[in-house]
Amino acid sequence: MSSDDRSIRTQHNRLVKALPKLLARLGILDEKRGTEAFSLAWPVILTGGLRVGLRLTDFLMVGFAIGAAGVAALGFGFQFFFIGFALSLAVSSGTISLVSQHHGAGEYEKADFVIKQSVWLAVLISLPLMLVTWFHAEGMIGLLSSDPEVIDLGGAYLRVLMIGLLFRFFSMVAARAFAGSGNTVTPMYVSALGVPSNVVLNWLLIFGIGVFPELGIVGAALGTLITNISMAVIFFALLFSNNYNVSFKLRGKQWDTSVVKKLFSVSLPLLGMRMARTLGQFPFLWMLDSFGTGVVAAYQVGRRVELFAMEPAWGFGTASSTLVGQSLGAEKEDEAELYGWDTLKISIAVMLPIGFLLALFAGPISGLFSDETDVIFLSTRFIYINAIGVLGYAVNRIMRGALRGAGDTRWPFYGNLLGIYGWLLPVSYIFGIVLDFGLIAIFIAVLGSFFIPGLVNLIRFKSGRWKEVSRKLREVE
Repeated sequence: MSSDDRSIRTQHNRLVKALPKLLARLGILDEKRGTEAFSLAWPVILTGGLRVGLRLTDFLMVGFAIGAAGVAALGFGFQFFFIGFALSLAVSSGTISLVSQHHGAGEYEKADFVIKQSVWLAVLISLPLMLVTWFHAEGMIGLLSSDPEVIDLGGAYLRVLMIGLLFRFFSMVAARAFAGSGNTVTPMYVSALGVPSNVVLNWLLIFGIGVFPELGIVGAALGTLITNISMAVIFFALLFSNNYNVSFKLRGKQWDTSVVKKLFSVSLPLLGMRMARTLGQFPFLWMLDSFGTGVVAAYQVGRRVELFAMEPAWGFGTASSTLVGQSLGAEKEDEAELYGWDTLKISIAVMLPIGFLLALFAGPISGLFSDETDVIFLSTRFIYINAIGVLGYAVNRIMRGALRGAGDTRWPFYGNLLGIYGWLLPVSYIFGIVLDFGLIAIFIAVLGSFFIPGLVNLIRFKSGRWKEVSRKLREVE
């Protein structure tokens, strides 16, 4: 290693240790556990930030090229794509849970077989969704919007975007497999290659720069499709290379029902949670559409900004899953619990300043997406709500990650059901539409949906009953 490389690594280590060291001096957490959590989290944060930044860029470019109708169409189209994406998140969450526990127990071949089973599940799930969407894209968008322009634009976007679902699904499984083994840096490097390329491709194809055709919203979908295929090829090459502590082996046994059952035992509650949240967005968007396309566009702007600002919680949630899962695999239950609490503490220390900055710059951020006064005004209000919801979201994600690492995924499902169907939708409909309180009720409904799942997950983790779930999961062969 050269002196320059050593210097870079030293600086990196100092940066990673700085926040945990400060919090440890204040008596908030253990420095070692905090450093491990932050070391695992920051590559995931950067990876997710790149991807969410891509979606933000899409909205910026489409909003500039087409206007509010394009922003609404993009949001509706991506909502349907998110059904498949939610499935990939659920299956890959099962992947990270089992891979992390197998690695903690030193069972590396079993971990690799979990990856293979996850990939075949990805194929079985993705192909039917891709086929249905190809023939029914406009009809699907029409379920959410009555605006003919939005339906045409959204259908064209969704049809092309959905072709890439299988490739995106594979990349999610691969990234979570690496994370389960304790390697979150490699997926970050892949995203660091793919996301900037995606932004450039979208810009070229949306606006027709140089020799490229001007495709508008279809250009955004096509650029993303090309990138999803490219990243899946890179991940396949990495897993097939045998140069890492996880791999994808084409030869040998292809299916094991007992492994599939274990995957489903972890993934099904997460799948239910993801689908409940994703499908719950459809009636919510339908209610928003009743207030006009401008309100839908404003919500989509606020939603994209929210995802970007809350990305650190995803990183710490992944770190929590890995550290809790590996500790449980090594039969260190008390240590697993301490990792869960310390990861939550450091995530809150990171997220609260983000919430403050989000509220402070809500107006200027909204102005980047639209020049329509009403859209800017409403986008700012949605961003304010998201800024307040940062704390609830952080608790939800990190506690869910810790429970996921233990294989205890039922209670996050229950919390999500309560937040969406017990609060968001009834409050929005009854108070927002029936009693005509309008957008005030919508804002309150959205805010509550951040905190309720977090409270449920927090209570479940504090109970310690997830340890028994983990023991039972490890006993199944």
